Order: sequence, then C-alpha cells, then structure tokens
Amino acid sequence: MADSIEFERLCRLVLRLILMPTVDSKLKVSTIRVLKRRDIPEGLWTKCEACGEIIYNKTLEEDLKICPKCDHHLTLSAYERVNQLIDEGTFREMDKDLVSADPLKFKGPKSYTAKLKEDQEATGLTDAVVTGTGLLNLKPAAIGVTDSRFIMGSMGSVVGERLTRLIEHAVRRRLPLVIVSGSGGGARMYEGMLSLMQMAKTAQALAKHHEAGLLYVSVLTNPTMAGVMASFASLGDVILAEPRALIGFTGPRVIEQTIRQKLPDGFQTSEFLLEHGMIDKIVHRRQLKTVIGGLLEFLTSG
Repeated sequence: MADSIEFERLCRLVLRLILMPTVDSKLKVSTIRVLKRRDIPEGLWTKCEACGEIIYNKTLEEDLKICPKCDHHLTLSAYERVNQLIDEGTFREMDKDLVSADPLKFKGPKSYTAKLKEDQEATGLTDAVVTGTGLLNLKPAAIGVTDSRFIMGSMGSVVGERLTRLIEHAVRRRLPLVIVSGSGGGARMYEGMLSLMQMAKTAQALAKHHEAGLLYVSVLTNPTMAGVMASFASLGDVILAEPRALIGFTGPRVIEQTIRQKLPDGFQTSEFLLEHGMIDKIVHRRQLKTVIGGLLEFLTSG
C-alpha cells in the first residue's frame, strides 16, 4: 500500500512538471526521457468526465470508482457491481452462455455479429447483463446488472431473456430481487421488434414476482434511459438512484421538439426525479450495499 501511494505521488509530480508552463524546457525534456526509459505502461490514469481530475487507477478502483475531487460516480462494470453488492464467494451466475443470434441479418456500416464480437472482446461479457443469485449482507437474493459498455447497455433478446429467467427463478425460490440498471440505449435496433418485445416480457415477469408478494429493489445508475427505464427499471417496489445520474426516456432536445416547450435545467437527473416523487431515495455508492441490505432485512420475511 505504501509503495502504491509513493508511486502515485511521484507520478503526480512528474505530470505537474510536464504540464507547468514555467518549468525550464530542458527539465521537461529530461523528465519525458526518464518516462520513456522506464517504459511506464499505459492505462494507469483515468480522467474524471465531470471535473477533469486525473486519477490514478488503483486509487479509483479502491474507492468504487468515485472521483476523489468532485465525488462523481464513474461507470462500474457489471462484475464490479456484483462484487460490490454480493458477499464474497457467494455469487452464482445464471445463463452466461446465452448469446444473441442475428435474426434480421442486420446490415450497416458494421454487421450485428461483428458488433457483438467487438463488444464481447472489449468487455469480457457475452451480452449486456449479468444475472445470478448470492448473499447480500447474508440475505439470499437474485441480482441482475446491466452494463452500459456493451452496445450501450441496450436490451436485446438475450438481455430480456436473462432477466426474465432470473425473475422467474426468484419467484420459484421466493427470493427478493435487485436489478441495477445502466443503459444509454433502449431496445436494441439490431433486433427490431424482437427487442421491443423484451419490455413487455420483463414487465410481465415482474408482475408475477409482485403477485407472489416478493420485494423488488430497482437501482438506477448513470445513465438509465429509453426502453430500460420504460420497462423493468421503473417497476421497482423501491427505486433507488445514484447521485447525479441521468435518468429518462429520451434526450431533452427530442422532447423539446415534440412538445415545443422549454424544459427545466437538470430535469433528467436523479435529484430532480427525487424532488418530483419519481424515485424513493438517492444513495451514494459507498452506502448502496448497506441500504439495500437494510431493505432486504426489514421488507422480506425470509
């Protein structure tokens, strides 16, 4: 740990030397040469998309990818989210081998099969959702997490089928359900009507879960938009959201052009939605597991 802190301190010093306009140019050149000689690997730093702070990746990962300067919540992968919420060693993934076909033989600048393969290699996922069961603060639960890095977290037939199977499994086993949503897309255009039907399918499965008297906690992260928000993400018995998350159905420009009215600033943020009764609580990422665990403890009978 001490070595990590020292390395981060030295790297920050080097960056300041390189970026400071008043530093002697010879010193800049010599510093750059030292960096080249040491052959420091790429991917050590991340720039905060909110404030521009340059953050050492190890520091970022140790704090759940929260910017230490502005508290912005950066994107977590599906497996990172599972590791955050589910007790270590208890997660059992479901339907991992279920993969998308190309029913429309979609043709465009890039074929659907090529896009699937590209995102599978980039993310290590087979599609845009991870589902399974595990213990959350020692309470059994079913969990699904969408991943916005995989075709924008859009809902194709595999996403809908995995979530539906998860919900049906939760009904059979009488498990509470947690779904963490992150999608900048919606219905996946590559699959046409088959994708749109996933909205109705997941909603119907959730109706059965509700009729069984079971708890569903929906967690909205940045962004949660379009068909995902219009279906399973908005149907929670309790709806939580991370701070400053973008949440809505479509972009403000499209809405303004449709209704021909100026929209209030920040109307698609979690803070605005909380104020207007659309969500139940904004929860900081560091407290998310504790809050969900409390809900499972007090609102379930098992």
